[in-house]
Amino acid sequence: MTYTDKIQEVLDDSDVALFMKGTPDFAMCGNSDRALQALRRAGASVTAVDILSDPQIRADLSAISGWPTIPQVFVKGELIGGADIVEELERSGELEQTLLDRLGDDYRSTRSESVVTLVEEAVRR
Repeated sequence: MTYTDKIQEVLDDSDVALFMKGTPDFAMCGNSDRALQALRRAGASVTAVDILSDPQIRADLSAISGWPTIPQVFVKGELIGGADIVEELERSGELEQTLLDRLGDDYRSTRSESVVTLVEEAVRR
């Protein structure tokens, strides 16, 4: 399975996917941490993917999303944006509304964080 396949699987299987530098426990980039913190404040369950484990992950992700920078936040497979956009959505109340609209009124009740590692699962290109 290629990185493109694994990325698509994460997008298909996750309510909220955060492609970031590092992990929720150890963010390696201020922008990644800012996006994560906004999602946490909104009460979202987050599936995180560390893009630093292989440069090809970032290349394949950008090919899928059409977005060149990291982090990238997706809700139900749709790109929401990076740190600045997610923080602005949070400030305006639109982030919470988007989560309510797409995930339902009880989305906060299942709040969790998980990390998906693509490198171990991907087949050599």
